[in-house]
Amino acid sequence: MGFQQGLSGLNVSARNLEVIGNNVANSGTFGAKFSRAEFADMYANALNGSGSNNIGIGANIGAVAQQFTQGNITTTENPMDLAINGNGFFQLSDGKNPVTYSRNGQFKLNREGYIVNNSGSMLLGYQADNQGTIIPSQASPLTLPTSGIEPNRTDQINLEMTFDSRTAVGSGTAIDFDDPNTYNFATSQTVYDVKGQATGLTYYMRKTSADNWDVYVTANGTSIQSDGAGDPVRVASITFAASGGNPTTTNSGAVQGDPGTITTYDASNTPITTATDGKFTLPDIPQVTMSSGALTEIIPGISMDLSRSAEYGSSFAVTGLTQTGYAPGQLTSIAIESNGVVMARYSNGQSKPAGQVELATFRNPQGLQPKGGNEWSSTYSSGDPVTGIPGDGNMGLLQSGALEESNVDLTGELVNMIVAQRMYQANAQTIKAEDQILQTLVNLR
Repeated sequence: MGFQQGLSGLNVSARNLEVIGNNVANSGTFGAKFSRAEFADMYANALNGSGSNNIGIGANIGAVAQQFTQGNITTTENPMDLAINGNGFFQLSDGKNPVTYSRNGQFKLNREGYIVNNSGSMLLGYQADNQGTIIPSQASPLTLPTSGIEPNRTDQINLEMTFDSRTAVGSGTAIDFDDPNTYNFATSQTVYDVKGQATGLTYYMRKTSADNWDVYVTANGTSIQSDGAGDPVRVASITFAASGGNPTTTNSGAVQGDPGTITTYDASNTPITTATDGKFTLPDIPQVTMSSGALTEIIPGISMDLSRSAEYGSSFAVTGLTQTGYAPGQLTSIAIESNGVVMARYSNGQSKPAGQVELATFRNPQGLQPKGGNEWSSTYSSGDPVTGIPGDGNMGLLQSGALEESNVDLTGELVNMIVAQRMYQANAQTIKAEDQILQTLVNLR
């Protein structure tokens, strides 16, 4: 037995304690991965390259290997926090040095609107265009829009109603929007002009005969179609088939009873077109006065879809009412979905993608080089990164408002510390024993 074995044992035990100490220190670091010291024995080479009775000359550290197992995911109250559930790394760039990789999802916005981590490195992903279409390409720093969303003019209305076939036909007097006795049912919605200014449309349904209904429309209380005397004129009439159901022909041209129709009219109450698909075009919505006193813009040619309306012996009900327009809005919040899509939400209730996070995986994650700050860089040993969006292939999914905890098992590390301490003491004893043997030799007479 020589000093070499004991000395090497002290060295590897000390390194092992350093590794354990680093693990314990980072037990509360989000995204951190624990390491383990992997020992290797050492032998002196024989002159002839063989020998069956060689005695080792000690131990050394073969590697300090990080273990990329999944850490627990804990929820937070910050929607910018991201956790990867599965494989993958966030890609980060400071704009100067090569891309680094991290599992720590503590992100925030900087003054320029970029998504950054605590060291200021920017999160990489795909940007979206002004219409919210994500364009997969070379990953670039993700930035959120600072401007609001532009308004959108209403060009399509879908109105789904159930008409009550039991309703009695009216007296035939002229319709008066202020007198509910001159019409049967009414419903309202808001539409928007090219500037995003709101106009309230109200639809009045008036039964004229069995299975026949006239439709009148007002904008902010003013009929959108009137005759020369200023009296309201119907914009359309709906004729349901005697068998009820929708005012449309059935599939493949087959007809159940008589097909229902919708006939539109001009300002002189002259029929213009007859549709059998339940769709027609409203007259232009004229300029009307808003509450502020200003005028709205004309809204031309809104396509109206009543194909899902029906007439049955049941109470009148509006079961669907949608339109495509909206007012301008300002950015109020963001939400990041599990597939990495960054959704921008606006004050007008609209939302659209602002970008998508791109992840990277490696064939050999243990070959990554730690850089500090919860970041790694790729090496020849790790291989080149394979990039993709969360959820594709073997990429993990993202969880917004959550963080991945360190995968350090604190209890296990404390036990390992005790074992490493005993190893250090045992190796010190081998040196002490060798010292005593030498002392005995020196004392020989």
